[in-house]
Amino acid sequence: MKKIFSLLTLTSMLVSGCIKEITPSDTITTSSLVQTKEGLTSAVNGAYSLFKDHVPFNGTKDMTNMYLRQYFQMADFASDDIACGQVTTDPFMSSFTLNHSPAQTNTRYFWYISYKIINDANTVIEAASKISNPDQATQQLIGECYFLRAFAHFNLVRLFAKPYTVDPQSPGVIIRTSTSDASQKARATVKEVYDAVIADAEKSASLMNVPRGIQFASKEAAWALLSRVNLYKEDNAKAIDYANKVIGSGRFSLETAASFPSLFANALAGRETIFCIAFNSIDDYGKFGSIASMLYSDGNSGWGEEFASKSLRDTMSDQPNDVRLKYIVPLKNSSGAVQKKNGIEIYYVSKFSFQNNSPTLSSPIMFRLAEMYLNRAEAKTKLGNVAGALSDLDTIRNNRGLSASLYNGTVPAGKTALDIVLKERRLELSFEGHRVFDVYRNKQTLNRTYWGYHLPGLKESDINLSQQPSGYANMLIPYTNNRIIYYLPVDEIQVNALCRQNQ
Repeated sequence: MKKIFSLLTLTSMLVSGCIKEITPSDTITTSSLVQTKEGLTSAVNGAYSLFKDHVPFNGTKDMTNMYLRQYFQMADFASDDIACGQVTTDPFMSSFTLNHSPAQTNTRYFWYISYKIINDANTVIEAASKISNPDQATQQLIGECYFLRAFAHFNLVRLFAKPYTVDPQSPGVIIRTSTSDASQKARATVKEVYDAVIADAEKSASLMNVPRGIQFASKEAAWALLSRVNLYKEDNAKAIDYANKVIGSGRFSLETAASFPSLFANALAGRETIFCIAFNSIDDYGKFGSIASMLYSDGNSGWGEEFASKSLRDTMSDQPNDVRLKYIVPLKNSSGAVQKKNGIEIYYVSKFSFQNNSPTLSSPIMFRLAEMYLNRAEAKTKLGNVAGALSDLDTIRNNRGLSASLYNGTVPAGKTALDIVLKERRLELSFEGHRVFDVYRNKQTLNRTYWGYHLPGLKESDINLSQQPSGYANMLIPYTNNRIIYYLPVDEIQVNALCRQNQ
């Protein structure tokens, strides 16, 4: 029988005081954490490294297992922004097909590594609580751990539980705020998880006053998280307040039409970046394990099997001057025709490419300023301030090459203000892990009526690009579908009798 590496094992490791440091062979104890600032800093930095490291799972180090790789695939591959170019046995296929399983490796790993991040944060918080009169630099590090704990819990509840707006009393995820938590613990409700996330994020914002750079959490990153969380629960006034704090901080500015096309390749220097996970050349995992490997290839740099969908391309096609189109890269033959893979047109996605000119390297952005304008616009719309919402959209559009196509206070005929806000979110935030959450939390239906191997039973001979597909399952996915979220991992269910599985 395959050995199951459970949270029970994880808990026993963490209670002993060991934390993953930047050098994987090193460990750091809670006693040494309180002795030196360097020890505390190393421990906190080690928690950040868990977002990008290929941490062994079930005794095996798998290059496909990485927090960010799983996060973007689990979110975006289930959306209408990406088309699947072939059938594969890789577990990410379940995101396209909605054919989920409690035993699929990617969700099991994401659950495991998320709680490892949370427990590392808990260990630092508990150790640092023993420091008398911590200075601001120490408080900054403690605040970063509260932020990481909030961020990890929030991503878990988004992927494994129903949207807050659909049922706040439905099962959420397990809240773990102490290394001494019992391994046997029930899921909190969605509302309870959101409350815990907000409390942690507010605490983190109060502690962080000595920013260490955009590759680390900051007060503004905590405000950005609070804006997002409150938007998701439709506490619109607070979503606006926190967006205003970030926008008004003066630390960030929107990229222009000239600079936006290079933002994601230069995220660490981006004036719009609030918080990103820093990768360097040592972290360039290439074809085997990078985020970009499934979305882009220069010939052999990646697998390049997942493409920008026709649905997204059609949505963007009415504005050819939109510089956001530059992140969609068609692969053309010598005659200028777009090439196909298994009958699907190849439109690569480059948002995770070209840092240091490498096609497989980037420092993925978790929060950026444009989202704050979009959060504010959506919240204003829902509070009836349509003029204010349109003004925020125009601010973004003016910086994306669309100065001749502003709304100027008028909602287009046949559309609602929410329609155009959500469209702008889709255009601006595509491939950044937002789309499915935006659709389902607004109680809408995801429309994937386009060619791709998310369609069950599709054969290349069936594909007719001049027509839309018909008669396939998984084309229209209402927010009421149980498979808009993932099953909890079998590991947790088997060792935790109090944990209830999704239906």
